[in-house]
Amino acid sequence: MLIVGAGPTGLALALELRRQGIPFRILDRAPDAVHESRALAIQARTLEVLDRLGVADELVAAGSTATTLVMHAGGHDRSLTLFEPSVADTRYPFLLFLSQAETERILTARLAAEGVEVERGVELVELRQGADETTCTVRTGTGERDIRARYVVGCDGAHSAVRHALGIGFAGAAIPRAFLLADVEAEGVDRGRLHFFVGAAGPLVLFPLGSPASFRLIVGAPRGMTEQQVTLERLQAVVDRYPRARLRLHDPVWLTMFTVHSRTAQRFRVRRVFLAGDAAHIHSPAGGQGMNTGIQDAVNLGWKLALVCNRQAGEPLLDTYEEERMPVARAVVAATHRAFALATSRSPLLRVVRPRVAGLAVATLRRSAPLRRRAFRMIGELDVRYRRRALTREGQPRLKRGPRAGDRLPDAPLRDGTLQRALPATAFAIVLAGPPGSWPQDGIAHEWGSLLETVHVDEVRDPAAHHRLGLRRGDVAHWVIRPDGYIGYRAGGDDVTGALAYLRSALR
Repeated sequence: MLIVGAGPTGLALALELRRQGIPFRILDRAPDAVHESRALAIQARTLEVLDRLGVADELVAAGSTATTLVMHAGGHDRSLTLFEPSVADTRYPFLLFLSQAETERILTARLAAEGVEVERGVELVELRQGADETTCTVRTGTGERDIRARYVVGCDGAHSAVRHALGIGFAGAAIPRAFLLADVEAEGVDRGRLHFFVGAAGPLVLFPLGSPASFRLIVGAPRGMTEQQVTLERLQAVVDRYPRARLRLHDPVWLTMFTVHSRTAQRFRVRRVFLAGDAAHIHSPAGGQGMNTGIQDAVNLGWKLALVCNRQAGEPLLDTYEEERMPVARAVVAATHRAFALATSRSPLLRVVRPRVAGLAVATLRRSAPLRRRAFRMIGELDVRYRRRALTREGQPRLKRGPRAGDRLPDAPLRDGTLQRALPATAFAIVLAGPPGSWPQDGIAHEWGSLLETVHVDEVRDPAAHHRLGLRRGDVAHWVIRPDGYIGYRAGGDDVTGALAYLRSALR
Protein backbone atom coordinates (compact mmCIF):
# COMPACT_ATOMS: atom_id res chain seq x y z
CA MET A 1 0.00 0.00 0.00
CA LEU A 2 1.29 3.47 -0.86
CA ILE A 3 -0.07 6.75 0.56
CA VAL A 4 0.94 9.85 -1.39
CA GLY A 5 0.66 12.94 0.80
CA ALA A 6 1.29 13.33 4.53
CA GLY A 7 -1.21 16.00 5.47
CA PRO A 8 -4.02 15.27 7.95
CA THR A 9 -5.85 13.00 5.47
CA GLY A 10 -2.80 10.90 4.63
CA LEU A 11 -1.72 10.69 8.26
CA ALA A 12 -5.20 9.60 9.38
CA LEU A 13 -5.26 6.91 6.68
CA ALA A 14 -1.82 5.76 7.80
CA LEU A 15 -2.99 5.47 11.40
CA GLU A 16 -6.08 3.53 10.29
CA LEU A 17 -4.01 1.07 8.25
CA ARG A 18 -1.48 0.72 11.05
CA ARG A 19 -4.28 -0.04 13.51
CA GLN A 20 -5.59 -2.67 11.08
CA GLY A 21 -2.14 -4.25 10.66
CA ILE A 22 -1.71 -3.39 6.95
CA PRO A 23 1.85 -2.70 5.72
CA PHE A 24 2.22 0.58 3.82
CA ARG A 25 4.53 3.45 2.94
CA ILE A 26 3.63 7.12 3.23
CA LEU A 27 5.54 9.79 1.33
CA ASP A 28 5.32 13.53 0.77
CA ARG A 29 7.11 15.78 -1.70
CA ALA A 30 7.64 18.53 0.90
CA PRO A 31 10.96 18.23 2.73
CA ASP A 32 9.36 19.14 6.05
CA ALA A 33 5.98 19.19 7.77
CA VAL A 34 3.86 22.34 7.54
CA HIS A 35 4.58 25.14 10.00
CA GLU A 36 1.66 27.40 9.01
CA SER A 37 -1.64 27.00 10.80
CA ARG A 38 -3.81 26.39 7.68
CA ALA A 39 -6.89 24.41 8.86
CA LEU A 40 -7.95 25.34 12.39
CA ALA A 41 -11.16 23.56 13.38
CA ILE A 42 -11.65 19.92 14.30
CA GLN A 43 -15.31 18.92 14.37
CA ALA A 44 -17.09 16.59 16.77
CA ARG A 45 -17.45 13.68 14.34
CA THR A 46 -13.79 13.90 13.34
CA LEU A 47 -12.79 13.67 17.00
CA GLU A 48 -14.99 10.57 17.33
CA VAL A 49 -13.28 8.78 14.44
CA LEU A 50 -9.84 9.89 15.63
CA ASP A 51 -10.67 8.55 19.09
CA ARG A 52 -10.74 5.09 17.48
CA LEU A 53 -7.15 5.76 16.42
CA GLY A 54 -6.09 6.79 19.91
CA VAL A 55 -5.28 10.46 19.30
CA ALA A 56 -8.45 12.43 20.15
CA ASP A 57 -7.59 13.03 23.80
CA GLU A 58 -4.18 14.42 22.91
CA LEU A 59 -5.67 16.72 20.27
CA VAL A 60 -8.27 18.03 22.72
CA ALA A 61 -5.59 18.65 25.37
CA ALA A 62 -3.52 20.65 22.87
CA GLY A 63 -6.37 22.81 21.54
CA SER A 64 -9.11 25.12 22.77
CA THR A 65 -12.61 23.77 23.47
CA ALA A 66 -14.17 26.80 25.13
CA THR A 67 -14.24 29.24 22.23
CA THR A 68 -16.90 31.93 21.94
CA LEU A 69 -18.00 33.55 18.69
CA VAL A 70 -18.37 37.34 18.95
CA MET A 71 -20.42 38.79 16.08
CA HIS A 72 -19.71 42.49 15.53
CA ALA A 73 -22.58 43.56 13.28
CA GLY A 74 -25.25 46.20 12.97
CA GLY A 75 -23.80 48.35 15.75
CA HIS A 76 -23.97 45.52 18.30
CA ASP A 77 -21.65 42.86 19.67
CA ARG A 78 -23.37 39.52 20.26
CA SER A 79 -21.61 36.45 21.62
CA LEU A 80 -22.39 32.78 21.15
CA THR A 81 -20.55 29.90 22.78
CA LEU A 82 -19.30 27.19 20.42
CA PHE A 83 -19.65 24.60 23.18
CA GLU A 84 -23.08 22.94 23.00
CA PRO A 85 -23.60 20.63 26.01
CA SER A 86 -27.22 19.98 25.02
CA VAL A 87 -25.87 17.71 22.24
CA ALA A 88 -25.58 14.76 24.58
CA ASP A 89 -24.84 11.90 22.16
CA THR A 90 -21.16 12.78 21.67
CA ARG A 91 -18.22 13.14 24.04
CA TYR A 92 -17.12 16.17 21.99
CA PRO A 93 -19.95 18.77 22.09
CA PHE A 94 -17.63 21.57 20.96
CA LEU A 95 -15.61 22.97 18.09
CA LEU A 96 -11.93 22.29 18.79
CA PHE A 97 -9.55 25.02 17.66
CA LEU A 98 -6.08 23.69 16.92
CA SER A 99 -3.64 24.67 14.19
CA GLN A 100 -3.10 22.19 11.39
CA ALA A 101 0.62 22.24 12.12
CA GLU A 102 -0.06 20.99 15.65
CA THR A 103 -2.60 18.44 14.42
CA GLU A 104 -0.07 17.04 11.96
CA ARG A 105 2.63 16.99 14.63
CA ILE A 106 0.46 14.88 16.93
CA LEU A 107 -0.58 12.46 14.19
CA THR A 108 3.00 12.12 12.93
CA ALA A 109 4.31 11.51 16.44
CA ARG A 110 1.73 8.77 16.98
CA LEU A 111 2.83 7.10 13.74
CA ALA A 112 6.48 7.39 14.74
CA ALA A 113 5.70 5.82 18.12
CA GLU A 114 4.31 2.85 16.21
CA GLY A 115 7.42 2.56 14.06
CA VAL A 116 6.23 4.41 10.93
CA GLU A 117 8.19 7.32 9.46
CA VAL A 118 6.97 9.68 6.74
CA GLU A 119 9.28 9.63 3.71
CA ARG A 120 9.77 13.32 2.90
CA GLY A 121 11.21 14.99 -0.16
CA VAL A 122 9.76 12.23 -2.36
CA GLU A 123 7.71 13.39 -5.36
CA LEU A 124 5.42 11.26 -7.52
CA VAL A 125 6.22 11.78 -11.22
CA GLU A 126 4.47 8.85 -12.93
CA LEU A 127 1.86 6.21 -12.16
CA ARG A 128 1.17 3.03 -14.15
CA GLN A 129 -1.54 0.54 -13.26
CA GLY A 130 -1.17 -3.16 -13.99
CA ALA A 131 -3.47 -6.10 -13.45
CA ASP A 132 -2.25 -6.86 -9.92
CA GLU A 133 -0.28 -3.80 -8.81
CA THR A 134 0.50 -0.15 -9.48
CA THR A 135 3.98 1.12 -10.28
CA CYS A 136 4.80 4.64 -9.09
CA THR A 137 7.91 6.43 -10.28
CA VAL A 138 9.11 8.87 -7.63
CA ARG A 139 11.85 11.47 -7.61
CA THR A 140 14.14 12.13 -4.66
CA GLY A 141 17.30 14.15 -4.20
CA THR A 142 19.31 11.20 -5.51
CA GLY A 143 17.29 10.47 -8.63
CA GLU A 144 14.24 8.47 -9.70
CA ARG A 145 13.10 5.02 -8.62
CA ASP A 146 10.00 2.82 -8.80
CA ILE A 147 7.69 1.81 -5.97
CA ARG A 148 5.24 -1.02 -6.52
CA ALA A 149 2.06 -1.23 -4.47
CA ARG A 150 -1.18 -3.18 -4.55
CA TYR A 151 -3.16 0.02 -3.95
CA VAL A 152 -2.29 3.72 -4.05
CA VAL A 153 -4.19 6.52 -2.28
CA GLY A 154 -3.66 10.12 -3.37
CA CYS A 155 -3.92 12.40 -0.34
CA ASP A 156 -1.68 14.99 -1.98
CA GLY A 157 -3.85 18.08 -1.97
CA ALA A 158 -5.59 20.34 -4.43
CA HIS A 159 -2.81 20.07 -7.03
CA SER A 160 -2.70 16.28 -6.64
CA ALA A 161 -0.08 14.55 -8.77
CA VAL A 162 -2.08 11.33 -8.36
CA ARG A 163 -5.24 12.92 -9.74
CA HIS A 164 -3.33 14.42 -12.67
CA ALA A 165 -1.67 11.06 -13.40
CA LEU A 166 -5.10 9.44 -13.55
CA GLY A 167 -6.47 12.17 -15.83
CA ILE A 168 -9.46 12.77 -13.54
CA GLY A 169 -11.32 16.04 -14.07
CA PHE A 170 -11.64 18.53 -11.20
CA ALA A 171 -14.74 20.49 -12.10
CA GLY A 172 -16.03 23.47 -10.18
CA ALA A 173 -15.83 27.23 -9.80
CA ALA A 174 -13.92 29.96 -8.03
CA ILE A 175 -15.11 32.91 -5.96
CA PRO A 176 -14.20 35.92 -8.16
CA ARG A 177 -12.28 37.66 -5.40
CA ALA A 178 -8.95 37.32 -3.60
CA PHE A 179 -8.50 37.26 0.18
CA LEU A 180 -5.75 38.16 2.60
CA LEU A 181 -4.66 35.76 5.30
CA ALA A 182 -2.35 36.38 8.24
CA ASP A 183 -1.26 34.64 11.40
CA VAL A 184 -0.69 37.71 13.50
CA GLU A 185 -0.93 39.41 16.88
CA ALA A 186 -3.88 41.81 17.24
CA GLU A 187 -4.64 44.39 19.90
CA GLY A 188 -8.20 45.63 20.43
CA VAL A 189 -10.06 42.31 20.72
CA ASP A 190 -10.21 39.64 23.40
CA ARG A 191 -7.89 36.72 22.81
CA GLY A 192 -9.25 33.20 22.76
CA ARG A 193 -12.43 34.28 20.97
CA LEU A 194 -13.56 34.07 17.35
CA HIS A 195 -14.32 37.60 16.15
CA PHE A 196 -16.52 38.16 13.10
CA PHE A 197 -16.82 41.76 11.89
CA VAL A 198 -19.49 42.30 9.23
CA GLY A 199 -18.73 45.22 6.94
CA ALA A 200 -20.12 46.50 3.68
CA ALA A 201 -17.19 44.97 1.78
CA GLY A 202 -17.59 41.59 3.44
CA PRO A 203 -16.39 39.95 6.64
CA LEU A 204 -13.24 40.42 8.66
CA VAL A 205 -12.65 37.28 10.71
CA LEU A 206 -10.14 36.61 13.48
CA PHE A 207 -9.84 32.98 14.55
CA PRO A 208 -8.24 32.19 17.92
CA LEU A 209 -4.97 30.46 17.11
CA GLY A 210 -2.75 30.63 20.17
CA SER A 211 0.34 29.36 18.35
CA PRO A 212 2.36 30.41 16.38
CA ALA A 213 0.35 33.65 16.76
CA SER A 214 -2.72 34.67 18.72
CA PHE A 215 -5.00 35.04 15.68
CA ARG A 216 -5.60 33.85 12.14
CA LEU A 217 -7.04 36.82 10.21
CA ILE A 218 -8.96 36.60 6.93
CA VAL A 219 -10.32 39.58 5.01
CA GLY A 220 -11.11 40.46 1.39
CA ALA A 221 -8.22 41.88 -0.62
CA PRO A 222 -8.55 45.24 -2.41
CA ARG A 223 -9.06 45.05 -6.16
CA GLY A 224 -5.82 44.84 -8.07
CA MET A 225 -3.63 43.81 -5.14
CA THR A 226 -1.03 41.15 -5.93
CA GLU A 227 0.57 38.66 -3.58
CA GLN A 228 3.88 40.53 -3.80
CA GLN A 229 2.14 43.61 -2.36
CA VAL A 230 0.93 41.85 0.80
CA THR A 231 2.63 43.52 3.75
CA LEU A 232 1.63 44.19 7.33
CA GLU A 233 1.14 47.89 6.52
CA ARG A 234 -1.23 47.15 3.63
CA LEU A 235 -3.12 44.60 5.73
CA GLN A 236 -3.52 47.18 8.50
CA ALA A 237 -4.91 49.63 5.95
CA VAL A 238 -7.53 47.09 4.87
CA VAL A 239 -8.48 46.36 8.47
CA ASP A 240 -8.81 50.08 9.22
CA ARG A 241 -11.75 50.19 6.80
CA TYR A 242 -13.74 48.37 9.51
CA PRO A 243 -14.23 51.32 11.93
CA ARG A 244 -15.74 49.19 14.71
CA ALA A 245 -12.76 46.84 14.72
CA ARG A 246 -10.14 49.32 16.01
CA LEU A 247 -7.45 46.71 15.62
CA ARG A 248 -3.69 47.16 15.75
CA LEU A 249 -1.81 44.35 14.06
CA HIS A 250 1.79 43.42 14.80
CA ASP A 251 4.32 40.58 14.74
CA PRO A 252 2.99 38.63 11.74
CA VAL A 253 4.14 35.03 11.42
CA TRP A 254 2.54 34.40 8.02
CA LEU A 255 1.13 36.77 5.38
CA THR A 256 -0.34 35.56 2.11
CA MET A 257 -3.12 35.96 -0.43
CA PHE A 258 -5.45 33.21 -1.60
CA THR A 259 -8.44 32.54 -3.79
CA VAL A 260 -11.31 30.20 -2.97
CA HIS A 261 -12.14 27.30 -5.29
CA SER A 262 -15.02 24.84 -5.01
CA ARG A 263 -14.20 21.67 -6.95
CA THR A 264 -14.93 17.95 -6.83
CA ALA A 265 -13.08 15.21 -8.64
CA GLN A 266 -15.18 13.40 -11.22
CA ARG A 267 -14.14 10.07 -9.74
CA PHE A 268 -12.66 9.01 -6.40
CA ARG A 269 -11.38 5.67 -7.70
CA VAL A 270 -9.75 4.35 -10.86
CA ARG A 271 -9.11 0.62 -10.44
CA ARG A 272 -6.32 0.36 -7.82
CA VAL A 273 -5.91 4.07 -7.15
CA PHE A 274 -8.05 6.26 -4.89
CA LEU A 275 -8.34 9.97 -4.08
CA ALA A 276 -9.07 11.40 -0.63
CA GLY A 277 -9.14 14.80 1.05
CA ASP A 278 -8.22 17.89 -0.97
CA ALA A 279 -7.10 15.69 -3.86
CA ALA A 280 -10.78 14.72 -4.23
CA HIS A 281 -12.56 17.93 -3.18
CA ILE A 282 -11.73 21.51 -2.23
CA HIS A 283 -13.99 24.31 -1.06
CA SER A 284 -14.20 27.52 0.92
CA PRO A 285 -13.17 27.65 4.60
CA ALA A 286 -16.77 28.37 5.63
CA GLY A 287 -17.74 26.13 8.55
CA GLY A 288 -14.31 24.56 8.94
CA GLN A 289 -15.23 21.46 6.93
CA GLY A 290 -12.23 20.79 4.67
CA MET A 291 -9.72 18.93 6.83
CA ASN A 292 -12.55 17.17 8.63
CA THR A 293 -14.11 15.84 5.44
CA GLY A 294 -10.69 14.58 4.35
CA ILE A 295 -9.99 12.75 7.61
CA GLN A 296 -13.39 11.08 7.39
CA ASP A 297 -12.62 10.07 3.79
CA ALA A 298 -9.49 8.39 5.10
CA VAL A 299 -11.24 6.44 7.83
CA ASN A 300 -14.06 5.35 5.49
CA LEU A 301 -11.54 4.04 2.96
CA GLY A 302 -9.01 2.66 5.41
CA TRP A 303 -11.05 -0.10 7.03
CA LYS A 304 -12.34 -1.25 3.64
CA LEU A 305 -8.84 -1.49 2.19
CA ALA A 306 -7.75 -3.39 5.29
CA LEU A 307 -10.49 -6.01 4.95
CA VAL A 308 -9.70 -6.53 1.27
CA CYS A 309 -5.93 -6.70 1.85
CA ASN A 310 -6.48 -9.21 4.66
CA ARG A 311 -8.68 -11.29 2.31
CA GLN A 312 -11.64 -10.89 4.67
CA ALA A 313 -13.71 -9.11 2.01
CA GLY A 314 -13.93 -8.98 -1.76
CA GLU A 315 -13.02 -6.16 -4.15
CA PRO A 316 -16.66 -4.93 -4.47
CA LEU A 317 -16.37 -3.51 -0.94
CA LEU A 318 -13.98 -0.86 -2.30
CA ASP A 319 -16.66 0.46 -4.67
CA THR A 320 -18.62 1.68 -1.64
CA TYR A 321 -15.96 4.30 -0.85
CA GLU A 322 -16.89 6.52 -3.78
CA GLU A 323 -20.57 5.67 -3.43
CA GLU A 324 -20.60 6.92 0.18
CA ARG A 325 -18.07 9.74 0.20
CA MET A 326 -18.73 11.50 -3.12
CA PRO A 327 -22.27 12.64 -2.14
CA VAL A 328 -20.88 13.93 1.16
CA ALA A 329 -18.13 15.85 -0.61
CA ARG A 330 -20.53 17.34 -3.17
CA ALA A 331 -22.92 18.47 -0.44
CA VAL A 332 -20.10 20.11 1.55
CA VAL A 333 -18.69 21.84 -1.54
CA ALA A 334 -22.11 23.20 -2.53
CA ALA A 335 -23.08 24.40 0.96
CA THR A 336 -19.76 26.09 1.75
CA HIS A 337 -19.64 27.74 -1.67
CA ARG A 338 -23.09 29.26 -1.16
CA ALA A 339 -22.29 30.43 2.36
CA PHE A 340 -18.96 31.99 1.39
CA ALA A 341 -20.41 33.64 -1.70
CA LEU A 342 -23.19 35.28 0.34
CA ALA A 343 -20.75 36.42 3.04
CA THR A 344 -18.32 38.00 0.57
CA SER A 345 -20.57 39.20 -2.28
CA ARG A 346 -20.21 42.83 -3.38
CA SER A 347 -23.92 43.02 -4.23
CA PRO A 348 -25.31 46.44 -3.13
CA LEU A 349 -28.33 44.78 -1.53
CA LEU A 350 -26.25 42.28 0.44
CA ARG A 351 -23.87 45.01 1.59
CA VAL A 352 -26.86 46.68 3.26
CA VAL A 353 -28.70 43.70 4.73
CA ARG A 354 -25.74 41.47 5.64
CA PRO A 355 -24.91 43.14 9.00
CA ARG A 356 -28.53 43.01 10.13
CA VAL A 357 -29.01 39.39 9.08
CA ALA A 358 -25.78 38.28 10.74
CA GLY A 359 -26.65 39.93 14.03
CA LEU A 360 -30.20 38.55 13.93
CA ALA A 361 -28.91 35.04 13.24
CA VAL A 362 -26.67 35.06 16.31
CA ALA A 363 -29.42 36.52 18.50
CA THR A 364 -31.85 33.84 17.30
CA LEU A 365 -29.38 31.04 17.98
CA ARG A 366 -28.78 32.37 21.50
CA ARG A 367 -32.49 32.16 22.25
CA SER A 368 -33.21 28.79 20.67
CA ALA A 369 -31.56 25.63 22.00
CA PRO A 370 -33.17 23.43 19.29
CA LEU A 371 -31.72 25.64 16.54
CA ARG A 372 -28.29 25.60 18.21
CA ARG A 373 -28.38 21.81 18.42
CA ARG A 374 -29.37 21.50 14.79
CA ALA A 375 -26.66 23.91 13.65
CA PHE A 376 -24.02 22.19 15.79
CA ARG A 377 -24.91 18.74 14.50
CA MET A 378 -24.71 19.93 10.90
CA ILE A 379 -21.41 21.80 11.23
CA GLY A 380 -19.98 19.12 13.54
CA GLU A 381 -20.73 16.50 10.82
CA LEU A 382 -22.65 14.36 13.30
CA ASP A 383 -25.47 14.06 10.77
CA VAL A 384 -23.34 12.68 7.91
CA ARG A 385 -25.25 9.59 6.77
CA TYR A 386 -24.95 6.72 4.32
CA ARG A 387 -28.61 5.72 4.16
CA ARG A 388 -29.87 3.65 1.24
CA ARG A 389 -26.38 2.66 0.12
CA ALA A 390 -24.93 -0.74 -0.71
CA LEU A 391 -23.63 -1.24 2.84
CA THR A 392 -26.85 -0.34 4.66
CA ARG A 393 -29.92 -2.48 5.25
CA GLU A 394 -33.04 -2.27 7.39
CA GLY A 395 -33.93 -5.69 8.76
CA GLN A 396 -37.19 -7.25 9.91
CA PRO A 397 -39.02 -6.62 12.11
CA ARG A 398 -38.24 -3.04 11.25
CA LEU A 399 -37.47 -0.61 14.06
CA LYS A 400 -39.63 2.51 14.04
CA ARG A 401 -37.45 4.75 16.24
CA GLY A 402 -33.82 5.56 16.82
CA PRO A 403 -30.87 5.94 14.45
CA ARG A 404 -31.38 4.22 11.10
CA ALA A 405 -29.13 2.04 8.98
CA GLY A 406 -26.50 4.34 7.52
CA ASP A 407 -26.51 6.72 10.51
CA ARG A 408 -23.65 7.15 12.95
CA LEU A 409 -24.10 5.16 16.15
CA PRO A 410 -24.73 7.74 18.90
CA ASP A 411 -22.60 7.68 22.01
CA ALA A 412 -24.09 7.06 25.44
CA PRO A 413 -22.83 6.11 28.91
CA LEU A 414 -22.60 2.42 29.75
CA ARG A 415 -22.01 0.89 33.14
CA ASP A 416 -18.37 0.57 32.09
CA GLY A 417 -17.34 3.30 29.66
CA THR A 418 -19.39 4.55 26.72
CA LEU A 419 -21.19 2.91 23.82
CA GLN A 420 -18.82 4.16 21.14
CA ARG A 421 -15.74 3.20 23.12
CA ALA A 422 -17.15 -0.27 23.66
CA LEU A 423 -16.95 -0.86 19.90
CA PRO A 424 -13.90 -2.63 18.46
CA ALA A 425 -11.58 -0.37 16.46
CA THR A 426 -10.72 -2.98 13.84
CA ALA A 427 -13.84 -5.14 13.48
CA PHE A 428 -17.58 -5.11 13.05
CA ALA A 429 -19.71 -5.18 16.20
CA ILE A 430 -23.13 -6.61 16.83
CA VAL A 431 -24.92 -4.58 19.50
CA LEU A 432 -27.58 -6.50 21.39
CA ALA A 433 -30.05 -4.54 23.51
CA GLY A 434 -32.94 -5.48 25.73
CA PRO A 435 -34.02 -6.34 29.27
CA PRO A 436 -31.66 -8.44 31.43
CA GLY A 437 -31.37 -12.00 30.16
CA SER A 438 -32.63 -11.21 26.64
CA TRP A 439 -29.45 -12.40 24.99
CA PRO A 440 -26.98 -15.24 25.47
CA GLN A 441 -23.56 -14.02 26.57
CA ASP A 442 -21.61 -15.86 23.91
CA GLY A 443 -21.89 -17.81 20.71
CA ILE A 444 -23.57 -15.22 18.46
CA ALA A 445 -20.34 -13.94 16.89
CA HIS A 446 -18.39 -17.18 17.21
CA GLU A 447 -18.36 -18.09 13.51
CA TRP A 448 -16.83 -14.73 12.55
CA GLY A 449 -13.77 -14.93 14.79
CA SER A 450 -11.94 -11.61 15.18
CA LEU A 451 -14.07 -9.94 12.49
CA LEU A 452 -17.15 -9.55 14.71
CA GLU A 453 -17.41 -8.70 18.39
CA THR A 454 -20.49 -8.54 20.62
CA VAL A 455 -21.56 -5.52 22.69
CA HIS A 456 -24.45 -5.82 25.15
CA VAL A 457 -26.71 -2.92 26.16
CA ASP A 458 -28.71 -3.78 29.23
CA GLU A 459 -32.03 -1.96 29.63
CA VAL A 460 -31.62 -1.80 33.43
CA ARG A 461 -27.92 -1.06 33.79
CA ASP A 462 -27.51 1.05 30.61
CA PRO A 463 -30.74 3.07 30.48
CA ALA A 464 -29.29 6.11 28.65
CA ALA A 465 -27.89 3.97 25.84
CA HIS A 466 -31.13 2.00 25.63
CA HIS A 467 -33.09 5.22 25.26
CA ARG A 468 -30.65 6.79 22.76
CA LEU A 469 -31.04 3.77 20.52
CA GLY A 470 -34.75 4.55 20.31
CA LEU A 471 -35.94 1.67 22.50
CA ARG A 472 -38.79 1.63 24.98
CA ARG A 473 -39.19 -0.49 28.06
CA GLY A 474 -39.12 -4.17 27.20
CA ASP A 475 -37.89 -3.70 23.60
CA VAL A 476 -35.33 -6.11 22.20
CA ALA A 477 -33.26 -5.17 19.13
CA HIS A 478 -29.87 -5.57 17.49
CA TRP A 479 -27.54 -3.58 15.22
CA VAL A 480 -24.47 -4.38 13.13
CA ILE A 481 -21.93 -1.57 13.48
CA ARG A 482 -19.21 -1.06 10.88
CA PRO A 483 -15.59 -0.48 11.93
CA ASP A 484 -16.03 3.28 11.34
CA GLY A 485 -18.92 3.50 13.81
CA TYR A 486 -21.83 3.65 11.34
CA ILE A 487 -24.88 1.38 11.53
CA GLY A 488 -24.85 -1.13 8.70
CA TYR A 489 -27.91 -3.12 9.71
CA ARG A 490 -30.61 -2.96 12.37
CA ALA A 491 -33.68 -4.97 13.30
CA GLY A 492 -35.99 -5.64 16.20
CA GLY A 493 -36.20 -8.93 18.06
CA ASP A 494 -33.61 -11.54 18.95
CA ASP A 495 -33.27 -13.39 15.64
CA VAL A 496 -29.86 -12.39 14.24
CA THR A 497 -30.17 -14.44 11.05
CA GLY A 498 -30.68 -11.28 8.98
CA ALA A 499 -27.72 -9.57 10.62
CA LEU A 500 -25.36 -12.41 9.78
CA ALA A 501 -26.72 -12.56 6.22
CA TYR A 502 -26.03 -8.83 5.93
CA LEU A 503 -22.41 -9.39 6.95
CA ARG A 504 -21.95 -12.16 4.41
CA SER A 505 -23.39 -9.92 1.70
CA ALA A 506 -21.28 -6.89 2.69
CA LEU A 507 -18.03 -8.86 2.67
CA ARG A 508 -18.64 -10.97 -0.43
